[in-house]
Amino acid sequence: MSIVMGERTIPLLAAIGTVLGIGGDEYMFTVYKLRLPRALTGFLAGCGLAMSGTILQVITRNPLASPGVIGLNSGAAAAVVAAIVLVPSMPMSRLPLVAFGGALLVATFIYGLSWRKGSSMLRMLLIGIGISAMAGALITYLMTIGNIFRVSQAFVWMAGSLYGRTWDHFWPLLPWIVVLFPLLYLLARQLDLFQFGDESAMGLGIRLETMRLVFIAISVGLAGSAVSMAGTIAFVGLMAPHMAMHLVGSQSRKRIPVAALLGGFIVMLADLLGRMLFSPFEIPVGLITALIGAPYMIYLLIRRRVV
Repeated sequence: MSIVMGERTIPLLAAIGTVLGIGGDEYMFTVYKLRLPRALTGFLAGCGLAMSGTILQVITRNPLASPGVIGLNSGAAAAVVAAIVLVPSMPMSRLPLVAFGGALLVATFIYGLSWRKGSSMLRMLLIGIGISAMAGALITYLMTIGNIFRVSQAFVWMAGSLYGRTWDHFWPLLPWIVVLFPLLYLLARQLDLFQFGDESAMGLGIRLETMRLVFIAISVGLAGSAVSMAGTIAFVGLMAPHMAMHLVGSQSRKRIPVAALLGGFIVMLADLLGRMLFSPFEIPVGLITALIGAPYMIYLLIRRRVV
């Protein structure tokens, strides 16, 4: 649907033939240069955000935990905005590393400030919300001092838009998902142990703080790389893990791949709706997911009474 639908509608069979390389050249530019890399970049970003949210919800045992809520997205966003505004020559391929550094710095602050003879998940969430606000203030400051052209680029990126995404965005993002997804899948059994509580997990033989740091690092990598290429797309890391749990249960080896697929689907669908609803004007993906995700978060608060 993402490839077929748009200002220029492409027949389904022709679109499939073009993707498979067996069609003519009539739709080659539209499919290969405009729509396919955009859809794939959105899919990978959704996968990364969903898996990151799954990790955070399990290790914090809080259904409202997500990269956006805990502050990882804000840290990655602040680092990328700083790079866009202050270092115009920064190549696109380095943005995932920049975003990873920003998210890792935020995660380090959160973990360090929440430590009191052990890490407290409630303190991590509360401190994450505060640091997220600080990162937002830093982004606002950078927007006020930067060159107007660079600031406009950063503003469009901050909206969580897939507009103009090309293969230059897809290829730097792909290795992060290809490496971190199998690693997370291999560690799924250890991740499941966090659901029993800290004392029970330690009694079952897990090195609690070491594995918590490992999972936080994986979550940072997934969220940071996704944010670097797609902007701050809100609530995907909150919604997709919940949907996956309702479909396949809480076992991580089932939940993680399903959450990844759902996250990719949500982002691609939001992008398609953003392109089609008010065509030729385009609504950013982040706005669509926020319109859906904010009521969903309120629904979770009311249903689960998570306060």
